[in-house]
Amino acid sequence: MLILFIRAFILYFIVVVVMRMMGKRQIAQMQPFELVITLMIAELAATPMENTSIPLINGVVPILTLLSVQVIISYLSIKSESVSNIICGKPSILINKGQIDQSELRRLRINMNDLLEQLRLKDYPNLSDVEYAIMETNGDISIMPKVGKTQVLLEDLKIDKQQEQLPVTLILDGQLLTKNLHNAGFNEDWLTQQLRKNNVSKINEVFFAFLTSNREFHLQKKQIS
Repeated sequence: MLILFIRAFILYFIVVVVMRMMGKRQIAQMQPFELVITLMIAELAATPMENTSIPLINGVVPILTLLSVQVIISYLSIKSESVSNIICGKPSILINKGQIDQSELRRLRINMNDLLEQLRLKDYPNLSDVEYAIMETNGDISIMPKVGKTQVLLEDLKIDKQQEQLPVTLILDGQLLTKNLHNAGFNEDWLTQQLRKNNVSKINEVFFAFLTSNREFHLQKKQIS
């Protein structure tokens, strides 16, 4: 029992020191290679901790090896942009000048619901307020709003305003969401008129269409592959 306690203490101390040397990033901020190394270190530490028949050095040496690998890769990434692009990847522009980059969404296997969720988490429920949306190499999304859409607290301006409604998705990848349309208080004839105003004749030509919080209609046509 005492041996297990001592082995666990030693491995815990080593892992804490190694993680401190790797940096202070949170899990969500880690690059893919850093997350892989972290998971491997956890597994290497658990094995000799559970099995006393395995020499402690068999867990310590691989952990220190992974630390060395992490330090070397981080150093090379700082010194070489090419290495950084290979190891960490490049940021991806999902919304460019207010237009959704459909090919980039397909390449990253991100659907519109995922994108809208991330915008809401960043306090931008209206896609029409976004000029640029960039997926960073750690998987987080950075938002650059359109001019005049930068968020300001109304209480700071001493302005009273009623609660806005949520945006409503009407067309998603060429498919009409009939229930959403009717719940918003509109019908197919109204939608047809809106499509004609935007020089669209068929619903299947639309990649994404929605009503903003202010009940304004917006759409984006499908990109021709």
